[in-house]
Amino acid sequence: MCRNIRTLFNFDPPASDDEIRAASLQFVRKISGFNAPSKANEAAFHRSVDETFHVARRLVDSLVTSTPTRDRAVEAAKAKARASERFGRLPGASAAGE
Repeated sequence: MCRNIRTLFNFDPPASDDEIRAASLQFVRKISGFNAPSKANEAAFHRSVDETFHVARRLVDSLVTSTPTRDRAVEAAKAKARASERFGRLPGASAAGE
């Protein structure tokens, strides 16, 4: 359920509002147990997503580091290599489908 909750700090380009909002939505879904809230809980659910977004945006914007920023493409390639090593090729998967 928390696929969109990823490290968002210290990347070039910096985390977008859409990325932070997606992580906030996943966090609220996880905490509440709702994928989509009922009408009775809709206002509280959306308010929580908005508040979580603002707190996360403020956090990411205020963090400092002395390490160089990470390149998203390089980190994605590393993650893909780790997943390939960990899970291997699925039976019936073809190289052309990648």
